[in-house]
Amino acid sequence: VPGERATVRFTESPPQSADPVQVRYRLMAAEEPPPYDVSKETFEVLLPTGWDGKSPLGLFLWIDAGDQPRLPASWEKILAKHQLAFAGARRSGNPRNLFDRLRLAIDANHNLRRQLPIDGRRVYVSGFSGGSRVASMLGVAWGEMFSGTICCMGVNFYTDLAAPDGKVYGLSYLPDEELLPLVKKHCRFALVTGERDFNRPNTLCAFENGFRKEGFAHVRVFDIPDHGHSLPPPDWLDEAISFVDEGKREPRPAP
Repeated sequence: VPGERATVRFTESPPQSADPVQVRYRLMAAEEPPPYDVSKETFEVLLPTGWDGKSPLGLFLWIDAGDQPRLPASWEKILAKHQLAFAGARRSGNPRNLFDRLRLAIDANHNLRRQLPIDGRRVYVSGFSGGSRVASMLGVAWGEMFSGTICCMGVNFYTDLAAPDGKVYGLSYLPDEELLPLVKKHCRFALVTGERDFNRPNTLCAFENGFRKEGFAHVRVFDIPDHGHSLPPPDWLDEAISFVDEGKREPRPAP
């Protein structure tokens, strides 16, 4: 029901998450992914208020740092304005292993695109803090599935990042070299941080010495004045969504 949060289960995983060899290869990971069964997982889903049940929707996939996918009430209006369906897995917080957190977002994407009229140009992955770091990896390593990534207070990158103070943020993964040129050209990345966010130096370094240096065409930093390590205010989320949505649709007025 549009405007009402629901708990759902899925039964199908696509090859991008079901095949442990592919999952490992996408990151060039040394570890083996553990056993995983999406049918044992639960997801929270919210369709935008006022949706007519037929019009195309975008999809906003959320990865939290905690085990519950937080969605502030103030964000619901922003998602409805942009006609975005929300989905977030439970038990996908920082204590969960990286492979499962990736697979949960991929599976939500796959199943909801089969069940809803999702516009494939408007599938975005996002998250907060540690969840944002996972989202940043998905947006590159699985870039054919996500046209935009909104990183809130955390971002990983695939090269070492040297900061002006001499600190080095080590690489987190190595993406497929054949997919990477397409991601650099077509995918959009909104890097959201705050003036008092302890991850701000890492985020700014990733922007300047990561995304820009590596030639990504569509990346922007959203630096919130006097804001710490917490979820962005709704107006800043609105701006970030507008950036990743650029050229794809005209947003509706907030209900």
